[in-house]
Amino acid sequence: MYPQIKRRKTREVLVGSVGIGGDNPIRVQSMTNTDTRDVKATLEQIYRLKEAGCELVRVAIPDEKAVTALKEILKECPLPIIADLHFDTSLGEKAISAGVSGIRINPGTFKNKKRLDSLIKACKERGVCIRIGINAGSLEGDLLKKYGHPTPEAMVESAERWLEYIVSKHDYYNLKVSLKSSNWWHTVRAYEIFSEKWDFPLHLGVTEAGGLIPGTVKNTMAVSYLLLKGIGDTLRISLTADPVEEVFVAYEILRNLGLRSLYPDIIACPICGRCEIDLMKLYEEVLAYARKIKANLKLAVMGCVVNGPGEAREADLGIAGGKGVGIIFREGKIIKKVKQEELLPTFFEEIEKFLKQHPERLNV
Repeated sequence: MYPQIKRRKTREVLVGSVGIGGDNPIRVQSMTNTDTRDVKATLEQIYRLKEAGCELVRVAIPDEKAVTALKEILKECPLPIIADLHFDTSLGEKAISAGVSGIRINPGTFKNKKRLDSLIKACKERGVCIRIGINAGSLEGDLLKKYGHPTPEAMVESAERWLEYIVSKHDYYNLKVSLKSSNWWHTVRAYEIFSEKWDFPLHLGVTEAGGLIPGTVKNTMAVSYLLLKGIGDTLRISLTADPVEEVFVAYEILRNLGLRSLYPDIIACPICGRCEIDLMKLYEEVLAYARKIKANLKLAVMGCVVNGPGEAREADLGIAGGKGVGIIFREGKIIKKVKQEELLPTFFEEIEKFLKQHPERLNV
């Protein structure tokens, strides 16, 4: 059982062929951390992101060389690319000419709205989606003076002034908005306030959240809170880590909320004094295997051959280790007992056999 979430109805926008908002599923995206000027490294990372389930990818365009490289990347890129634009609008226009599907603008790095007129016009001509990406760390000076701090209200006002400008002056609506802070609660409040007034799709995330563990915690608190309230149409779990981990964390959050499932769910017992096998190593190997298959499965990795099957009876398939031996169970019932060195290969064979019997479980 999962919580019954009623998603807030938003207008649909398109980033290339990927729909966001409306009746579309909540989209998962990430950002490359390679030097965009290194075409080979950037493409390799994008392919890894796609394999992990990423649907949209953002890349930095800090200078002319990066935009030139972007043209080459776009020739082979398997995902819609969003160009991350700061300060120099001419780089954004060149990225649009190169063929990007989206532009992220940070209003705090542009002092004059009029400098964006040509960029917005180019986006409108080519149907390029614009993300108004508010960052608490780079709010406009007048808003900081007015509110004293980068408060949620200040973030919302920043988004609104740019949103109204683009809509009223350019009559352009292929827009989405993000309101990110390194404070997860400020992030939540900003999205709540904004969503009460506007129906543009929202891109969720906490900025500057930190490494894999602290960053996952901060993002999970904010993103889960908002999704439970029906707020959010796409997300990035920003981490100081391999961006592929961002994708895996995003799908873990979505699955545990009952919103999207891509990979198997793994049940694993905590290590205790009864354990007679290297359970952590066993779990890590099952996790690595599970990340290579996209299927709606529940797998279990247990450390006790006596209680394991019963404790994980809700799993489709599971293993439990003992001293020199292990068992494989299916839906709580033991189906095989094997030597320890044969446990994982046999378990993986049983998973493949199960999926052949249940092709409807595959997420393809």
